[in-house]
Amino acid sequence: MSSGVDRSPAVERAGTNQSVDRALTILRILAKYPDATVGAVAHELEVHKSTASRLLAVLELQGLVTQSSWRGTYSLGFGLVRLAGAVTAQSSFPRAAQQACEELSRSLPETLNVSILDDLAAVNIAQATGNAALYQAHEHVGHRTPLHATSSGKVLLAFADEKTRRAYGRMELERFTDRTITEHSALNEELERVRRCGWAYSHQEWEDRINAVAVPVRNPAGQVLAAMTATGPEHRLPYEVFADIAARLRPAADQLGLQGGI
Repeated sequence: MSSGVDRSPAVERAGTNQSVDRALTILRILAKYPDATVGAVAHELEVHKSTASRLLAVLELQGLVTQSSWRGTYSLGFGLVRLAGAVTAQSSFPRAAQQACEELSRSLPETLNVSILDDLAAVNIAQATGNAALYQAHEHVGHRTPLHATSSGKVLLAFADEKTRRAYGRMELERFTDRTITEHSALNEELERVRRCGWAYSHQEWEDRINAVAVPVRNPAGQVLAAMTATGPEHRLPYEVFADIAARLRPAADQLGLQGGI
């Protein structure tokens, strides 16, 4: 049998770790030829049987392949089903986020959006605007915004892992308005406030005369998946109502988080 695995020069140039490459190739082989023997896998990989057996043992330990106890053959394991389920949950999350924004926009007449962390920026994945809103935020779906100047960015950065926070700490903080935080010491104090209070704001820090309030979207395990934000002009969304807006966002954010997996 032939696995039809792509061994083009482009693949060879990728510099993939050999063991990882072989392990992934085994998964493709078993997807095409269930109940393959160690010898058959070794033949497809063009390696010694001992090498194939070692790789299969590692994959079996992770639940990615399973061995038949009476035939000694291998098939794909249920661990892959769990991984596939996680991918499905993630791909459906933007749709759930859009629905959440649209539902909330019926009672909160501002621009609602949901953003995720991606390569040290906040990326908007959903947006809806209430009928009564006089202003529509510019953070359209797919747009990237800075973490230090936006309410969503502050939420995502405040609850990010230490590696991400350190990486952002090495960046120059660009100024967008007179109120933008441009010193890391001040930003760190602000992020500590966000972690303590559970919500963030941007008080004319990203755009003049525009404010925003954001709360974290957590999955059932408590991990922050995204930030849900309400954005509006200063006269409609003054500093004095920030805490109230955060309280109104939180139930919708909590409900969305339940759809984000664990």
